[in-house]
Amino acid sequence: MRYDVVVVGGGPAGLVAAFTTKIHHKDKKILVVKKTQKELVPCGIPYVFHTLNGVENNYMGVEERFQKAGIDLLIDEVVDGDVNQKKIFTRDGTEINYDKLILATGSVPAVPKIPGVELENVFTVSKDANYLRTVLEKTKDSKNVVIIGGGFIGVEVADELKRSGKNVTIVEMMDCLLPVSFDPDFGELARKEIEAENVKVYTSTKVVEIFGSKAVQGVTLDNGERIVADAVIIATGYKPNSDLARKLGLKITEYGFVETDEYMRTSKVDIFAAGDCVQHRDFLTGKPSRLMLASAAVFDARIAASNLYGLKVIKTNKGSLNAYSTIIGNKAFGSVGITERTAREEEFEIVVGKAESFDRHPARFADTSKLIVKLIFSQDSKILLGAQVCGGKSVGEIVNLLSLGIQKGITANDLFTMQIGTHPLLTSAPTTYPLTIAAESVL
Repeated sequence: MRYDVVVVGGGPAGLVAAFTTKIHHKDKKILVVKKTQKELVPCGIPYVFHTLNGVENNYMGVEERFQKAGIDLLIDEVVDGDVNQKKIFTRDGTEINYDKLILATGSVPAVPKIPGVELENVFTVSKDANYLRTVLEKTKDSKNVVIIGGGFIGVEVADELKRSGKNVTIVEMMDCLLPVSFDPDFGELARKEIEAENVKVYTSTKVVEIFGSKAVQGVTLDNGERIVADAVIIATGYKPNSDLARKLGLKITEYGFVETDEYMRTSKVDIFAAGDCVQHRDFLTGKPSRLMLASAAVFDARIAASNLYGLKVIKTNKGSLNAYSTIIGNKAFGSVGITERTAREEEFEIVVGKAESFDRHPARFADTSKLIVKLIFSQDSKILLGAQVCGGKSVGEIVNLLSLGIQKGITANDLFTMQIGTHPLLTSAPTTYPLTIAAESVL
């Protein structure tokens, strides 16, 4: 079996890599190899526990899209390869020759070394549809659920399980919820929202044991307290799935990611990599980042696929921005760039602008939400370094706007003098537009 381009992985990075290859290299024969029958929307996984009412409603539908585009698909797992002969081998013994290879192998849950983690009804938030279907079935009758980890996934799963009628507790070792993406003041806003849903939250606390005989019965905290649980969900992040890259002899970073250059080329000729398995670098600090986002994955994939046969699309971004948004309770939270805490740890000299407004004007409209905006600027240049926003559903696009602003070096003066369009049913009032007011406060 021989193909011009082989993509390993069918998640967001694999999907976009295959389609971008088809667009830019129409004459090339393309194969996608992935080990699962159905791919899930990664960011939609927490919502299978209640809102989406099952795993099936979170399928990406990539399999049908590949077929329509004339991209071949093989359901199998690539387990090894020979880079000198440009071959890969699958678990069922299939041998595939390639001209160009794109690894989009993604990530897998990171499981902390806690005694009792192997007990029945201790689960991770895997991206595997069959595994998640088992989790849903086994937790259906659970009454008390402990979630280890208070990041985005942990909080979203907690919110969903509470809505399905369970008693839910979050245990987070850092001093606030969402600690990687938000400062403690916004973490406290998130805590108030989730606690308003009657989810119990522990911060600055570790789970030191998961106890039970055969199945889990509860957890022990580092303060000695025991919490009864008939299910435990570990949401402590993910690690890169770089096993295949190691077997192919690719250079791996100290954090276990595949090392690539600016054009997603690996250390071996004609092999590219994209997505969660790839080492990113922070846009502002230049340091290695543990960034794992679908939005970053598809950006990688577009760069890789566009440049398979010569550098056609020049990458202008100097690093990766952590742009996130989520909904907790009745509020949306979004962040991008560097937090105030991280900025000070990295010894940036900064000023912080804050503003509060409403996302409708007047604020008497039924769908009005209070908007809270926090902008972190360089002290002297007033260049925007980071932002955090809390409010209604407009938060997601506000964060996207600010992400572009950071990439382009936008300043407080730019935001202060920004020409805007407003409407009572769509935006904040022009007189209290929060981005303008927050920027003005630092000038």
